[in-house]
Amino acid sequence: MKIGLGTVQFGQNYGVSNKHGITPEGEVRDVLTFAWENGITLLDTAVLYGASEEVVGRSIPSHASFTIVTKTPTFQNTKIEKEDAVRLKDAFQGSLDKLRQPNLYGLLVHHAIDLLKDGGQYLWEGMQDLKEMGLVQKIGASLYSPLELNYFLEKYAPDIVQMPVNVFDQRMVQNGYLQHLNSLGVEIHSRSVFLQGLLLMTPGEMPTYFNSVRDVMLRYREALQKQDINPLEAALMFVYRQPEIDYVIVGINNQAHLKEILNVANNIDLLRRFNFSIYAVNEEAIINPSLWRLQ
Repeated sequence: MKIGLGTVQFGQNYGVSNKHGITPEGEVRDVLTFAWENGITLLDTAVLYGASEEVVGRSIPSHASFTIVTKTPTFQNTKIEKEDAVRLKDAFQGSLDKLRQPNLYGLLVHHAIDLLKDGGQYLWEGMQDLKEMGLVQKIGASLYSPLELNYFLEKYAPDIVQMPVNVFDQRMVQNGYLQHLNSLGVEIHSRSVFLQGLLLMTPGEMPTYFNSVRDVMLRYREALQKQDINPLEAALMFVYRQPEIDYVIVGINNQAHLKEILNVANNIDLLRRFNFSIYAVNEEAIINPSLWRLQ
């Protein structure tokens, strides 16, 4: 398992615990230099991450050769037309230009539901064309739920899937989906390991929107404290215990944040006993950040 660097904060004010806003471009350069020098080779970005692609393209140090995964635009219509595949290809070419790369490692459909719409195969065929042209090595989708994954795998054979895996959102672990994907030879990228920073907050810091899980968080933090495990270590420990995961995508605000994550990740004791399963949350409105209503 390797750490991949998420770049959404480089282009957007993102994360429930983010008090710093968008990462300044000078800091991005420092982060990418530090990441490369410390063995991080994969960057995860997207068309929808504001100016992230442009900032990353301008900030990659000349001596670094990151493998980069980006994502498609979203397609709002209920039906996908052939013209949407053209739009997908045009957007990908735009990503290459902004990232200043001749080709990329991966391209994911940002919302897998677009592939499940009537005509969704046109998008997949467009991605396959890009792959055959040598412009991208691997294709797949970003998924949000086991149900979505089931429908997706009935129609497509991805090289990569990206999905949420964290202490609160254990659906992909408990239902055997990680093992199934691994048996199919699919590369697995886990995201939302910190659940946008929620898992690093104290119960008192949590917005009132999360009142329904405040007691769960309180019990979780008390159990961690009894075993002298800090929340960052626990969040990483949980995903590191899933051997099927190839990359853990972590989002950071600055170099100090990345240093802290790497220091913990490089010293995790996976033999320590802690029962994470009792802290799984099955409330979609909590574990799916796209449903959060924090205002």
